[in-house]
Amino acid sequence: MAGLSEQEIIRREKLAKLRALGIDPYPAPLYPVDHTSADIKNTFAEGKKVVIAGRLMSRRIQGKASFAELQDSKGRIQVYFNRDEICTGEDKTLYNEVYKKLLDIGDIIGIEGTLFTTKVGEQTVQVTNFSVLNKTLRPLPLPKTDADGNVYDEFNDPELRYRQRYVDLIVNPKVKDTFIKRTKITNSIRSFFNEREYLEVETPILQPIPGGASARPFITHHNALDMEMYLRIAPELFLKRLVVGGFERVFEVNRNFRNEGISIQHNPEFTMLEFYQAYATWEELMDLTEELVRELALKVCGSTTVTYGDHDLDFGTTWRRLPFATAVAEASGLSEEDVWDADKLRARWIEMHPEDAKKDDLPKSVGKWFEYFFDAYVEPNLIQPTFLTHFPTEISPLSRRSDSDPKIADRFELFIAGREIANGFNELNDPVDQAERFSLQVAAKDAGDDEAMFFDSDYIKALSYGMPPTAGEGIGIDRLVMLLTNAQSIREVILFPTLKPRG
Repeated sequence: MAGLSEQEIIRREKLAKLRALGIDPYPAPLYPVDHTSADIKNTFAEGKKVVIAGRLMSRRIQGKASFAELQDSKGRIQVYFNRDEICTGEDKTLYNEVYKKLLDIGDIIGIEGTLFTTKVGEQTVQVTNFSVLNKTLRPLPLPKTDADGNVYDEFNDPELRYRQRYVDLIVNPKVKDTFIKRTKITNSIRSFFNEREYLEVETPILQPIPGGASARPFITHHNALDMEMYLRIAPELFLKRLVVGGFERVFEVNRNFRNEGISIQHNPEFTMLEFYQAYATWEELMDLTEELVRELALKVCGSTTVTYGDHDLDFGTTWRRLPFATAVAEASGLSEEDVWDADKLRARWIEMHPEDAKKDDLPKSVGKWFEYFFDAYVEPNLIQPTFLTHFPTEISPLSRRSDSDPKIADRFELFIAGREIANGFNELNDPVDQAERFSLQVAAKDAGDDEAMFFDSDYIKALSYGMPPTAGEGIGIDRLVMLLTNAQSIREVILFPTLKPRG
């Protein structure tokens, strides 16, 4: 037993003793559970017989009697063990040996019993029989409270919690609640779009050409076809192929993969909602997005005002719509006319940042300068829900140009609490224009931009068969869950976030 802790060794010794008593510590999964802890509390009736199962989380042994706490998927319930109720004959082994000596905190047991209320009014199950369903070999990292009420030994180290999410879910009830809410959010999203006659579809994760976003892809190799393939960075181009094919309202809750940095806002593998509607406009999608988030807040948080960190986010009012040029003008101090001049943007930046005067990697174009000023001065201050609108066409390679100004795209991004939540636009359905923009992206890639798009000739072919006027949008589900659960890191809302293996 080299390498095992003292407690692990003791638990293995208890395992052997259980087997010596003829008790299978890992029996077949059939156990006739008919109640959960929540069922018992919600429909409590004195003397009612129940069968429950769960983890032994605490116990107070007092001779031939013991109070304990059992945790199942719905919460915790107090249980009461009495030796003479469990062992009606002369043989007291089940209580004296198995329960008192061979069980440990964290073990999974099944209980048959009847309900009663203690003298202090707590709903309790009096055990008439119990079964060992799983003997655990590692102790749970449960918090302890000393005589002064100080709590210590909590399982709260983030790195360890993410690596051992299975333990995190057992000992930290709030974590479990976060992921229950996440499921409720995704189910509600599906209901929202189903009610509006959108068709849920699935598109390829393995793709011959990555497209639909500006991002560095993961590359793999398909042996049978002897070709490089890419993990999906976005489902957009496939979903729009379906609009070409006649599906006028489609959506997908999809997993995407981007070979980029990791931060409190970024995980290489993440979940998005993308949806497309023929004959709709980008303004209509902004209205739809407000409606969706407002409904989710009500269902998950019970209010359209949601606390996130130090902020109370108000989803109940009409959201601000801020033109990109206006935001850059306010940040730079230039006029809305001058912000369309790359040289003036560069000069203003260097005025504000003299240390950058000799940098070689400063932006060359208006669109890239817009992003530079926005990232530094605008985005962190967009706390209440705000739609950033009217993007430069050059940084919107899949968006339709505005009829009133060709240098602007009919596009928006949604920002809440200083981070991007959604991106939507009127879709570019002119195959000639799209081919030209793909060519510009290829030129950027050849010049060293790892996130520039590939030229997708099949997508151009699809557009050549005709795509109706369409608006589409992508919403980051992970970030949306963060907002609605008051999570400050994306790792708090992903069950198994990407981590570097420990040596």
